[in-house]
Amino acid sequence: MSLLRSGDCWPTLQPEVIDVTGRTKIAILDDYQNVALGFADWNSLDAETTVFTEPFADADEVVRGLAEFDVLVAMRERTRFPAEVLKRLTRLRLLVSTGPVNSAVDVAAARELGITVCGTRYFSHPTAEHTWALILGAARNLVDEADSVRAGGWQVSVATGLHGKTLGVLGVGRIGSTVARIGQAFGMTPIAWSQNLTAERAAEQGVRAVTKERLFAESDVLSIHLVLSERTRGLVGERELRSMKPTAILVNTSRGPIVDEEALVETLGQGRIRGAAIDVFDTEPLPADHPLRQMRNTLLTGHVGYVTDELYEIFYQDSVEDIAAFQSGAPIRLMT
Repeated sequence: MSLLRSGDCWPTLQPEVIDVTGRTKIAILDDYQNVALGFADWNSLDAETTVFTEPFADADEVVRGLAEFDVLVAMRERTRFPAEVLKRLTRLRLLVSTGPVNSAVDVAAARELGITVCGTRYFSHPTAEHTWALILGAARNLVDEADSVRAGGWQVSVATGLHGKTLGVLGVGRIGSTVARIGQAFGMTPIAWSQNLTAERAAEQGVRAVTKERLFAESDVLSIHLVLSERTRGLVGERELRSMKPTAILVNTSRGPIVDEEALVETLGQGRIRGAAIDVFDTEPLPADHPLRQMRNTLLTGHVGYVTDELYEIFYQDSVEDIAAFQSGAPIRLMT
């Protein structure tokens, strides 16, 4: 587990620690870019703060690395805190998660163990923006074209246009409805399906409700915007992928397990669809030897749909407020 120390030129295996005079020990987790300390005034807390910049390998490493901390600040769902891990973190008193909900934290178990769990504010438009970055990047072959120019070359591919095409939206919540509206601005026709979507609700969001079968069969771009649950896990499987157009692009900025990853790898490997643009995966970070990394018909990013200056500022400033409120005996933004 790599850590960083503020103000020193130490290797990444050394901790970054500020305000060592305090009694409370805070761990900021999974700060991959090492930016958390710059987004909020952590010095305002009576605490010693340590930043972890790399993911934990497994539950045992989580416990070993975090056993000495009173407060943890978790970035979304990058580190899991099931009951068996929480029970072993005997010193833990407060767990702050960025965002208002976190399916990787067993909140009920935390409550039973006397651990307070708080969240932060959140807004979804960065993910909608990243969805369109992926759609445009995949349709216009941006990576190949940019790599060619950087290497001294010129045109190397033929893009596909979006105007007049069908945009399929799997799930029409805040993000899905925003993605659909942007699609209309590109001259696309949005259609949608989810388990509980009615024609009336779809019309309110400016999309046309269709069956699941028609969604996959008719979409030129199919974008996934569902919450991961037992109902949605593996929802996009071999049957759905086989029914897609050979020219279609699959986009997933929601959660990896919604798509059967093995079936997707097979589909892409056989060239049965044009490609896939993916920000989320079954295992994160994506293993270095994962077959998706080697495929030319994929555009992959590392779960950065929500990673923006504006949202990180909200996440970390709210986290400091949560800790200060907890220290004063009046915790705020409690997760239930």
